[in-house]
Amino acid sequence: MISENAAWSLGALAERVWARAQGRGRRFVLGIAGPPGAGKSTFAAALRDAVNARAGAGAAEVAPMDGFHVTNAELRVSGALPRKGEPDTFDVAAYLDRLRAVRETPVGQRVSWPTYDRALHEPVPDGVTFDRQPLIITEGNYLLLDDYGGAGWSAVREYLDEAWYLDAPVEQLRERLLERHIRGGKSEAFARDKVARSDLMNVELVAKTRERADLVLRAAGRDYLVE
Repeated sequence: MISENAAWSLGALAERVWARAQGRGRRFVLGIAGPPGAGKSTFAAALRDAVNARAGAGAAEVAPMDGFHVTNAELRVSGALPRKGEPDTFDVAAYLDRLRAVRETPVGQRVSWPTYDRALHEPVPDGVTFDRQPLIITEGNYLLLDDYGGAGWSAVREYLDEAWYLDAPVEQLRERLLERHIRGGKSEAFARDKVARSDLMNVELVAKTRERADLVLRAAGRDYLVE
């Protein structure tokens, strides 16, 4: 049992989730939710590496939600390209289908998963393949969201054996998001407009899902506080 406001190292968190993944007879799927800019991708990769360092190479792998972005061409046709990254600009049905496959396909059999190219700003089909990994870490903003318009996000939770929420202060999120857009080739003016008109709205939306997580974490140096 993790006590509130306790500081846990990445290694301790890795040991916790690996212990919970044992004896399932199928893959264990951990969801890492949280607002844009919270560092979910970095945390998920670090957690994977920490698990693999303890349990052996190939014990865990990351399954990013970003691979299910609708393509730019499709968003352009629908007029949704300026809103890219919002809940209805993902192929939720495809995400659910792959989550189901990951859980139900026996360990040792291959399951492919799309990734996202941040240089091209497009999804990459079959960017990663799972086979022997008994622990899959999926991360994304909307894993704990209710249905949003026609997007059935609420069904995601049933495919997660456990869900963690990675939080961060809003001002820190704002700065990280600005840096991300500029690093991705956008002008500062575009970046500021995108953050104000879209990203921070998503931060507010995702914050409402925080209470649905099994564990809420906030980075504190090299450790993580459980709030």
